[in-house]
Amino acid sequence: MQAFTQHTGIVAPLDRPNVDTDAIIPKQFLKSIKRTGFGPNAFDDWRYLDAGGPDIDNSTRRKNPDFVLNQPPFDKATILLARENFGCGSSREHAVWALVDFGFRAVIAPSFADIFYNNSFKNGLLPIVLDADIVDDLFKRIAAKPGLELSIDLEKQTVSCEGEVIARFDIDEFRKHNMLNGLDDIALTLQHADEIRAYEERRGQEAPWLF
Repeated sequence: MQAFTQHTGIVAPLDRPNVDTDAIIPKQFLKSIKRTGFGPNAFDDWRYLDAGGPDIDNSTRRKNPDFVLNQPPFDKATILLARENFGCGSSREHAVWALVDFGFRAVIAPSFADIFYNNSFKNGLLPIVLDADIVDDLFKRIAAKPGLELSIDLEKQTVSCEGEVIARFDIDEFRKHNMLNGLDDIALTLQHADEIRAYEERRGQEAPWLF
């Protein structure tokens, strides 16, 4: 997965609590397990005015002009600002894949659903928990200045706005290490490839009937 060290980008305000995973990527798009290609259908029901499906050309569909991610400059956002309990609902990992494929590197919210939170770290999407008052202040800043950029420094665990550190966030040290180094579960396992190979060879000699 893509490592996360520092990132600066436009923030898109999604001013809704309890955004569930079916809203992030509707169930009809869950047929693929390739992790890519879901970006055009992120928030599909809110983003388009007509019904979509996995075999429909999205370029021919009518976009909802009232949805924030269809509005410049938020259509180029790489940081999503949301309200509490973001990513609730079903455990579909496709929700994280859709956000990453859209171009998001981080999501900031007062709280996240546990499974979505865990899935984010495994796919290079940084979920940042900030106090509700700070999140509310960020919504106000964006309303006053659309296109506002935030800078996130994972090593220092800070969020900055216009050169000023406005918040520090907590993160588990193991998850932080993995994000900084771009290590998903497969990459972590492959770090022990030599030991795994040696074990399999030894087992093949000790118990050949198993092979």
